[in-house]
Amino acid sequence: MNPITTRGPRRVAAFVAALAAASVLLSGCLYQAIPGGAPVSTESLAPDTSGVSADLLPYYGQQLSWEGCGDGFDCTVVKAPLDWTNPSAGEIELSVIRHRATSGDALGSLLTNPGGPGASGVDLVRDSVDFAVGEPLQAAYDVIGFDPRGVGESTAVRCYDAADMDAYLFDIPEGRRGSDAWTEELLARHADFAQACDAGSGGLLPFITTDSAARDMDLLRAVLGDESLNYLGYSYGTFLGATYAKLYPERVGRLVLDGAIDPSVSGLDVSTTQGIGFESALRAYMADCLQQDDCPFRGSVDDAMADLGTLLASVDRSPLPASDGRELGADSLMTAIVAALYSQASWSYLTTALTDVLEGEADVAFALADFYYSRENGVYADNSTEAFRAYNCMDYPADATPEAKAAADALLAEKAPTVAPYWSGPDPCDVWPYPPTGVREKITADGAAPIVVVGTTNDPATPYEWSVSLADQLASGVLVTRVGEGHTGYNKGNTCVDAAVEAYLLSGTVPEDGLRCE
Repeated sequence: MNPITTRGPRRVAAFVAALAAASVLLSGCLYQAIPGGAPVSTESLAPDTSGVSADLLPYYGQQLSWEGCGDGFDCTVVKAPLDWTNPSAGEIELSVIRHRATSGDALGSLLTNPGGPGASGVDLVRDSVDFAVGEPLQAAYDVIGFDPRGVGESTAVRCYDAADMDAYLFDIPEGRRGSDAWTEELLARHADFAQACDAGSGGLLPFITTDSAARDMDLLRAVLGDESLNYLGYSYGTFLGATYAKLYPERVGRLVLDGAIDPSVSGLDVSTTQGIGFESALRAYMADCLQQDDCPFRGSVDDAMADLGTLLASVDRSPLPASDGRELGADSLMTAIVAALYSQASWSYLTTALTDVLEGEADVAFALADFYYSRENGVYADNSTEAFRAYNCMDYPADATPEAKAAADALLAEKAPTVAPYWSGPDPCDVWPYPPTGVREKITADGAAPIVVVGTTNDPATPYEWSVSLADQLASGVLVTRVGEGHTGYNKGNTCVDAAVEAYLLSGTVPEDGLRCE
C-alpha cells in the first residue's frame, strides 16, 4: 500500500453518513456556486503586511472579494506565488471558503485542514462544518477552509482520467507477489502515473511541498486580516501546522494539532508504524466483531486474525469479480479494511464487506476501497490521490537503505503479520520526476505560543506515539490524550477532549499538559 500519512476526517464522516443512506460518499454536488452572484462582502479587514518584503507585497497586500456560495458560506480565491523563493516566476490560485461566525461577532479566523495530504479543506467546511468544528467554535470564529496548493479547487495536480486511474489502482498485477516481474510491473505503472502527473500539472509538481503550503497559509492569515494564526489541523494537517510554527513561530496564535504526524520520522518508519497501527486497530475490530451475532469469524481474536489472513491469501490467488467488472484482489481488500478502520462507526460495514467476500461477493468491499480513493459511480470526486502522491514524494527524502528496508519488513512481519504481506512494495516515489526537497527533523518552534497536540491511544493512521513525540519536540507543546479507537480525537464525542480544545481556542486557556481523557 505504501500509505505514508493519512486520509482526513471529513471523508470518514462523509462515509459513515453515506453508507447509512446506502451511498458511498457524501456528494460534492450538495454545493453549487452562485455564478455571477453579487458579492456578499467586498470589504475585508486590511491585510497584515507587517515585515513583508517588497517582492511579496503584491501577494500579501491583495484585497479579498467574497461571494456567497451557500447559506452562511462565502468563497474567494487568493493568489500565491508558484515558487516562494522566486515570487516573480508565476502564480497559483488558492480556493478559500468561509463559514461566518454564527454569533455575528467573530474573534477572527480559524483556519482548518482535514489532512491527507491532498484532502480538500473547502470540502471539509462546505460539506461537514459540524464535523470539522463544534458549535462553540462556529459561533466564535469565521471558520476557514482552503484547498492547499495542488488540491481540489486550487491550482491542482492532474494525472489520469477515471479509466486510467481505475487501471492504476485496481488492475491485478500479472506477476507473482514479491517476484522480480511483479516489482518491475508495479514500478512501470508508477512511472507512467508520475509522467502523466508531470504532463498534466503545468510545471506545478516541484512546488507541491508542505513547506510551500505552510507559506501559503501565512499568506492566507495575512490577507484575512489576522495578526496571528489560529488553526485546527487534523492528521497530515498537524505536519502542516507544525511546519508553519517552525517557519513563523512569532505568528503562532492558538494552534491545535489533532492526530499528529511526527516530523522527525522517515517515510519508511511512517509506513512501518502505520502498518503496525492498523494491525492493532484490526485486532480491536476483531475483538468487537466476535461479540456480535453477525460476525463471520469464530474463536479467539488470534483465530479470527488467522482466518482473515487466509481470506486475504485466497483473494490474492483468485480475485473476486465485482458487478462493475473490477476484480477484488488482496490489495484492494486491504484498502477496504484500512478505510473502515479510520472510525469505529464504520466497523459494522467492514463486517458486512468481509461476510460478503467470504460468500464470494465483492461489491461492499469495493465500496469501502472506493471511499478511500474518493471514487463514486466510476468517477473520482476529487484529486486527493494524485495530490497525496505529489506531496509525499516531495516531502520525504529517499534515504532508506536496503538494510533499513529489510529491517522494516522484518519488524512489520513480526508486529503486523496479517497486514504485512500486503503493505510493502516498490516505492512509487523512486520514479517521481523530481527529487524530494523536504527534510525529516524535529520541530521545536522556539518562541511560539502554546501548541496543543491531541493524540488517540489506538489511532491506526497516526499512532499515539507520534502525538507524544511531537508534543515533546515542540518547545511549547501540550499533550491531550483521548483514550479510544479511531483516527483523531476532537469532536468525536469525548467531552473532556472537546472541552480542552474549545477552551483553548475560545479563551486561550491552556490544557494541563498530559491531560488524559477516558
